[in-house]
Amino acid sequence: KTQDSKKMMPQFLDRMELERERGITIKLKPVRMDYKDAKGDYVLNLVDTPGHVDFSYEVSRALAAAEGAILLVDATQGIQAQTLANLDLAKKQGLTIIPAVNKIDAVDAKIDESVLEISSILNINPDEVMKISGKVGTNVKELLEKVIEKVPHPEIDTQKPFRALIFDSNYDSYKGAIAFIRVVDGEIKAGEK
Repeated sequence: KTQDSKKMMPQFLDRMELERERGITIKLKPVRMDYKDAKGDYVLNLVDTPGHVDFSYEVSRALAAAEGAILLVDATQGIQAQTLANLDLAKKQGLTIIPAVNKIDAVDAKIDESVLEISSILNINPDEVMKISGKVGTNVKELLEKVIEKVPHPEIDTQKPFRALIFDSNYDSYKGAIAFIRVVDGEIKAGEK
């Protein structure tokens, strides 16, 4: 359990009013998730990105900070042009791609059609495409386990000088500016400038 149930609300990651109104993601959202399964304890650093092509800069910043990407296709809409554009960005970054079809619980879901589209585009077996429902939680645990299994953890040489990519930031009235970084090499400790 990553988030306190008292603080949970619908569309938790969509913090901008416009995002909540329209049901879209405009700005990327980094999330640190503690996850535990039978094999051990994990820390998953996840980034929710916009899907729309108008926000491709946000997507490219997120992909530059990642080792893998979940290619999430809405079963009610199928693969759209922006999905292909974002997939192309992820492939250029050399990321591990985990394909999934979401909203399988929707009455107008075209699950088999969406799975066949994804498998054709990625040139993989249709059985490799996960079928999930974020709304009711179907196969979400299995998707997270697939991420742990398939996506390599960051390889960092701590002997090299410190290098990092700042991919996002926000302002907290108590803590000040908070930078979200991906460490590339070296290490940094609390209190260091």
